Amino acid sequence: MQDNKTAPYLDPSSVGIVKPQVLRFDEPLTLECERILPSFELVIETYGTLNADKSNAILICHALSGSHHAAGYHSPDDTKAGWWDSLIGNGKAIDTSKFFVVCLNNIGSCHGSTGPTSQNPATGTIYGADFPLITIKDWVKTQVMLADRLGIAKWHAVVGGSMGGMQALQWSVDYPDRLARAVIIASTPKLSAQNIAFNEVARQSILSDPDFHQGWYLQHGTYPRRGLILARMVGHITYITEEAMKAKFGRDLKSGKFMYGYDVEFQVESYLRYQGERFSKNFDANTYLLMTKALDYFDPTRDYADDCLSDEEALKQTLARTQCQFLVISFSTDWRFSPERSIELVDALIANQKSVSFVNVDAPHGHDSFLFDIPRYVNAVKGFLSAPFIDQTHATKQPKVRYE
Repeated sequence: MQDNKTAPYLDPSSVGIVKPQVLRFDEPLTLECERILPSFELVIETYGTLNADKSNAILICHALSGSHHAAGYHSPDDTKAGWWDSLIGNGKAIDTSKFFVVCLNNIGSCHGSTGPTSQNPATGTIYGADFPLITIKDWVKTQVMLADRLGIAKWHAVVGGSMGGMQALQWSVDYPDRLARAVIIASTPKLSAQNIAFNEVARQSILSDPDFHQGWYLQHGTYPRRGLILARMVGHITYITEEAMKAKFGRDLKSGKFMYGYDVEFQVESYLRYQGERFSKNFDANTYLLMTKALDYFDPTRDYADDCLSDEEALKQTLARTQCQFLVISFSTDWRFSPERSIELVDALIANQKSVSFVNVDAPHGHDSFLFDIPRYVNAVKGFLSAPFIDQTHATKQPKVRYE
């Protein structure tokens, strides 16, 4: 048991001890791949209090390896806070003294919502490799169902980083009248060929593992640990920068001398193996495959733009549907989803005379910067969420844009 005087959950800015909730949806869910989930469950956590007219609700969308546990602690003995605890809490950027914050775990995940490790009602056994491929659009559809269950007609904001930012963008296009603000952080309008290539290398690491058994590893009593470790190592390299690696590890040797073998010699090798090992113990391989495919498929213009248009014109045509205010944040050292990709989105919004603020934050952490407590970044989010709403339906013809 922790000493109550130092227990982190007693910090007045923390949301404290939180308990996940499981919500079951018995109505069939038709997916973009044209398969149907007869029912599904979503695991959520909520922080703060929903006001009487349910106008202060904020939806948090997680990134690839994230979950519903975005803030606080699960027990007094828990020493690891939720993945976005630096931004969510009393007086923080996403202020739980003002807002009712909802974070869910998406379907297809391995953190409690219906996914490959859940029971398939048609067979009575786990879904395994038979779990259908899912898309960002499918996730947003389930989030709409969640909002309906909670009685929230319109979100004060939908907020997400990386893959979470893609969900916020999809929300603004598919359900423009159901969110007042969208916060899109370290994200992109769609993946580049290079990003798809990184995802494919990661997937092949898993698919080629002899313990994968075409996705039926649990039934065989095995687990594609080596493949998942390699996949995470590849991904992790893309989340951080060369300069960050140089500053943290350089060419330092673990034992202080060359061992002339293929075991760990450099500190950076040790770090990557540690990250891969830890990830392999907490994540499901089928989930990793599903989520990287959802990233690859993401293209919000697919249902709304003419086929003959360039990517730039298709994005402009699609974003004409949106009604919310936007905050787009990029990070100077993020080479996975570079600032240029955020600027593409901002330019398309400006072309449609939408209200958009753009902040490019100088940070040394690469793509992972969105997880850090960086003052300029945090203050931008806090200010945007607290600012008065500009109703797009009655806005002037001039674009509302602020570059910082």
